[in-house]
Amino acid sequence: MESPSVSKQAGSKLWDRVAIVLGVFFTVAGVMHFANPDFFDAIVPPWLWPSERFWTYASGVAELVVGPMLLVPRTRRWGAFAAVGVLIAVYPANLYMVWDWRDRSASEQFVSWIRLPFQFMFIWLAWNVARNTRNPA
Repeated sequence: MESPSVSKQAGSKLWDRVAIVLGVFFTVAGVMHFANPDFFDAIVPPWLWPSERFWTYASGVAELVVGPMLLVPRTRRWGAFAAVGVLIAVYPANLYMVWDWRDRSASEQFVSWIRLPFQFMFIWLAWNVARNTRNPA
């Protein structure tokens, strides 16, 4: 039978791996906000002030801060908490995308709808990384 500390260590390693995957995801997504801003501009609710491009770049910067924080063990816990915040903050863009893509093809509508529950899964993963990470001193 495994001792509780061995089991806890295995769980910690799992969340470290999840943090790395999330960190790469956030970093790549952040880069994409600058490499292909038109896509992100199109899903920003147009009533947000000052402009869609502002929010595209702001969320890209946030992701470029959060991603590396998740990759570095020393900042991982705070990076995971920040990831939860970013994921909640950009959720309105996913809702707007569903509404805006309502007249598109079924496959595009499916993509817009599937993003909604996946966002909650990412929030749950980031929250668990934060809960299960004890940053080194």
